[in-house]
Formats: sequence, C-alpha cells, structure tokens
Amino acid sequence: MQQIGEVGVAGIVIDAVMLCSTFGMALFLGVKVFRLERDTAILIGAGSSICGAAAVLATEPVVQARSEQVTVAISTVVVFGTLSIFLYPLLYRLNLHWQVLDSAPATFGIYVGSTVHEVAQVVAAARSIGDEAANTAVIAKMVRVMMLAPFLIALSAYVSRSRRAEPSVRGRLAVPWFAFIFVAVVGFNSLALLPAGLVAVLIDIDTFLLAMAMAALGLGTRLSAIRQAGVRPLLLAAMLFAWLVAGGALINRVVMQF
Repeated sequence: MQQIGEVGVAGIVIDAVMLCSTFGMALFLGVKVFRLERDTAILIGAGSSICGAAAVLATEPVVQARSEQVTVAISTVVVFGTLSIFLYPLLYRLNLHWQVLDSAPATFGIYVGSTVHEVAQVVAAARSIGDEAANTAVIAKMVRVMMLAPFLIALSAYVSRSRRAEPSVRGRLAVPWFAFIFVAVVGFNSLALLPAGLVAVLIDIDTFLLAMAMAALGLGTRLSAIRQAGVRPLLLAAMLFAWLVAGGALINRVVMQF
C-alpha cells in the first residue's frame, strides 16, 4: 500500500473513473443494446473494468452465474487483453509524436495500468516500454485490484435489491466475505511481516489454485452453451476495449491536467 503514493491521487481517481464508467457501459450496452443476460454483461464488465479473469471468478458467486457465462466472460478478457500486449507499445510510440498524453514513461504507465485487463498483461505491455513505465503501470493496476472488494460489496447490494423487485425471487443480500478477507490480506501484506521467500511460495500456491479453478470451470462447461451465446458477448467486450483504449486516454489526459 505504501507504493500507492507513487501514482498519487490522480492515479486513484483515474482508476475509479475507469472502473465505474467501464462497468456501467458494460451493464447498459450488454442488456439494452446486445440483449445479453444481465449476469453475462456483469461478468464481462467486471473482467474488463477491474482485473480480468480473477475479477470474473470473484464476481461469479455474487451473481450466481452459470459456468458457461463465466467461460464466455473469461474468453473475452483473454482475447482483448492479449491484443493489449501488442497494441500499447505501439500507442506509446505514436504518443511520442501526437502528445495525447505526457510523454513521460511513468505517465504512460498509469494509462496502461488503468486500462489493461490482467496484471500479467499490464506487465507484458508496460515492460516493453521500459522499467519506469512498468513500475507505475503495476502500481496503478494494483490500485484497480484493490477496488475489487468494494466493487463486490456494492454489486452484492445491487443484485439483492434487483432480485427483491422480482415477485418470484427471494432477494437476500449475499455478503462476499472473501472480499473482506482480500482487504485484510492486503493490509497484512503491507506490514511486510512475512519473509520474501514465504510470500513467493504463497503467490505460487495462489497461481496454482487459480489454475485449478479455471480447469474446474472448463470441466463444467459445455461447448454448445458457449456457441449458443453467439458473437454478442465478443462485440460487447470489443466496445469496452475500445473505451478502455480511447476513453482511458481521454480520462488520463483530463485528470493529469489537474
């Protein structure tokens, strides 16, 4: 948490605006324009606006989504997140001429961290620009990741309220307790009480468990269900990706001027 100061208040504001705008756009376009099921739109929005597949998996129990909906959402994150790895270094070089954003690598790093889907994708995209960009990009991205907990709590309240409006459904607030655990772990880790070697082992275990969760998700999903979803989820994710790239640049430019 001590590293958050390196991106400043502006970095936090940018992350918050990008999260809210991207998720709001996903919910509106997904349901109203593309006629997707609300849960599918929520999952795609969570993956695009926060931290990719991890956000999708964290959101799934809150909305009680089906496995094929989760798989579709994760697929969109993988597709457009991978595109980001190749696109953002090109955008950096173009920005040196167009000066849409400040040409400093650290400033562009905040842009990368506030708009690219996955942490690993942020690292890959920013590292090809330089170490300074990579450092600020990772910090900006981790600020977005920390916003996952309040996002899940707010989403749980929204889902519960919307279900209470349906006569045939009992709306009960599903408290995402793991979100509170996440915040507690972040706070504990900030105290730097554990040896670096142990932290590295715990991170490896975390990666393994995430891989197992993804494998279990695949085993519980039918390919026919994914085909039935059609191209609409991909179109929604594409529009969100366009917003992250173009809208993210605009928001970064405006906020950085203050």
